[in-house]
Amino acid sequence: MINRLVARVLGLEVRLLACQARLIAHTDPEALHDLRTTVRRLRSLLRPLRGLPGVEQLEEAASGVGDLTTPLRDREVMAAYLLEHGQTEAAQRRMAQMAQAYPAVATSTELAQLLMILDAFPRFLRAAQRQGLLKGLVKRIEKRLGKQWKKLDTALHDPAHDRHRLRLLIKRVRYGIDAYPELDRLPKAAMPRLKAAQGALGDWHDCMQWLALAEREADLKPFVASWQTAMAKAEQRADRVLDKLSADCFKS
Repeated sequence: MINRLVARVLGLEVRLLACQARLIAHTDPEALHDLRTTVRRLRSLLRPLRGLPGVEQLEEAASGVGDLTTPLRDREVMAAYLLEHGQTEAAQRRMAQMAQAYPAVATSTELAQLLMILDAFPRFLRAAQRQGLLKGLVKRIEKRLGKQWKKLDTALHDPAHDRHRLRLLIKRVRYGIDAYPELDRLPKAAMPRLKAAQGALGDWHDCMQWLALAEREADLKPFVASWQTAMAKAEQRADRVLDKLSADCFKS
């Protein structure tokens, strides 16, 4: 497990460096998204390791990159949406802002800090191994993954459940298993049900975010009525998918 963990950390570092180079050169429109996906994978890998040397600092650095890039990714998605719906001028304004944002992210203090700490992290792991701090690592990770599953179970069976919290819990369970696939103990139906639930809740969350954005950005107001309708439909779909997840993967 320790060898696999080190290999995964090194693989994520290589992916982050590639994303950084793509952002600087502005080679493709997926560089920012891939950067965020890689940071998300890193955070999922780290969550079960909390308490080990270097993990807290690395989590904080990853969180910093996430905070920096979230509004930029939102703007990027909105630009693509506006372009698709014929609002060329509004889309181009946002795309022009993004052209300046890409190299700024690549050379940011936040990304530099993350890469510096990530580069040193395998040495922290090996030092912890020599000191005997990683004994029972598999059980430790399994316990943390099990806790995430139980939290989701509790939230799903709460009549007053919060869709936003459920979305975050589902993401944590899914990405935790992606980070440690060899420790997957979930029911067979879990992953497709989790993916469907995350998609439905994601559609609902997007509409909610866009409606909030329309209150501040006048050129989005023509979309308000359609987003309100889409959000209501997404809520209904999310509730159906969550019911299936609960019925197929959890005991009542």
